[in-house]
Amino acid sequence: MNKIVVAHSPDADDIFMYYAIKFGWVDLKNTKFDNIALDIETLNQATLKGIYDICAISFALYPFVKKDFALLKTAVSFGDGYGPKLVKLKDKVLKPNFKVALSGQYTTNALLFKIKYPKARITYMNFLEIEQAVIDGVVDAGVLIHESILTYDNELEVEKEIWDIWQELAGDKLPLPLGGMCLRRSIPLNKAIEYENTLIHAVRVANDNKLLLSKMLIERDLVRVDHDTLQTYLGLYANDDSIELSELQYEALDKLYSLGFEYGFYDELIKAKDYLIPTEYMELRNS
Repeated sequence: MNKIVVAHSPDADDIFMYYAIKFGWVDLKNTKFDNIALDIETLNQATLKGIYDICAISFALYPFVKKDFALLKTAVSFGDGYGPKLVKLKDKVLKPNFKVALSGQYTTNALLFKIKYPKARITYMNFLEIEQAVIDGVVDAGVLIHESILTYDNELEVEKEIWDIWQELAGDKLPLPLGGMCLRRSIPLNKAIEYENTLIHAVRVANDNKLLLSKMLIERDLVRVDHDTLQTYLGLYANDDSIELSELQYEALDKLYSLGFEYGFYDELIKAKDYLIPTEYMELRNS
């Protein structure tokens, strides 16, 4: 029996996209899947250290781990007219060097924020702590992610949508790449293909059974929001576009990596499709 650990974030869309496996709706012969839930920047840092075989990451991290991890085509989250929000106390005026809390050095929102606000003083903290840090005046502003974009305190207002920054930099037709998954290249290729196909199937089954799966997640206290908020959130980040990367999403990823290279965050310009698992191997093997 092969054992594989899938590391994902504790936010609702990642849990939703994995739990068809956890609940036994999807499986793989002779394989046991285990999972661990950690905040996204912890997962980014873990991937830099090569800790997990399959791991959720911020898309902005991927160029730093491309030699050791393949980019998976599934369990992806993009924004389309929405995304993380830069918030501050109402009526507060931000100076060019304002102090801001971000959820991690390698997040997509951090990359875009740094391009837009090069003079801001950045501190990193767990995404669950950012809202209160802004309210308490520990920082002047903070970028909210995950479910927090729907439920933040009435004392706060949006200074800037990360989506708007993305549009300014990338144009108005591309979705905003936020999070995906990667797989360790040292895994045998036939197994890597099987694992990816199982995850694709799990996301598809979850999406096809959204109401039932949502009910089960809420009953087991596996998500931090109520039913209506969960449905809204899943509509944003766990939907038909999460099952497999589309051509438009590949274009968006390439634009993100082009921007990162242009502004000096990456030392090499890459194309997302060059770093996928070569699934044609199985076709050749079976031909």
